[in-house]
Amino acid sequence: MSYPYGRTTGVPYAGELSEARQDALTEVDPGWYPAWEIGWQRNYRLALTHVKASGTLPTGVGELVVQGEDLGVWVAGQRAGWDRLMPTQQHLLSTLGIEPPAEGETVGPVRRTQDERWNTNLTAARQFHTREGHLRSARGHLEDVDGEQVRLGAFLDNTRRRAAKLSPERRAALDELGMRW
Repeated sequence: MSYPYGRTTGVPYAGELSEARQDALTEVDPGWYPAWEIGWQRNYRLALTHVKASGTLPTGVGELVVQGEDLGVWVAGQRAGWDRLMPTQQHLLSTLGIEPPAEGETVGPVRRTQDERWNTNLTAARQFHTREGHLRSARGHLEDVDGEQVRLGAFLDNTRRRAAKLSPERRAALDELGMRW
């Protein structure tokens, strides 16, 4: 199998996948395309699976969170950046019912503020602490907060690494839960 990048010289570049690895990934997911960002492909597959299960796509933030991915944010981002997508990506989105903005329609990506994300993560940490009595979760741990899968383990690990940059209020909120720095 050949891809339209990297293989023209026959010399692999840093980060290039071997042909065997490319073939293995294609076998797992025939729609996988290495030139597209992995996050795009993940969200597309989650949306496709949802639509195939007779689901409708969300129109707003937090309406549909699947495996920790807010598909409402992703759909809005695809519409807002439609002109920057490859024609094949546009076609795939169209098959899901995602269309470009109508002429004159202004669509901006929907994003949660940093404070909103912090509050959601802190709620997950408090919930976990109440149930478990500590904040020693595995890095991959997902905590369900009102139907949203929050990546609590990653949040705690990343927060520990960035402890020096935290505001005193945020650090104090985690100290109250017995955060191990």
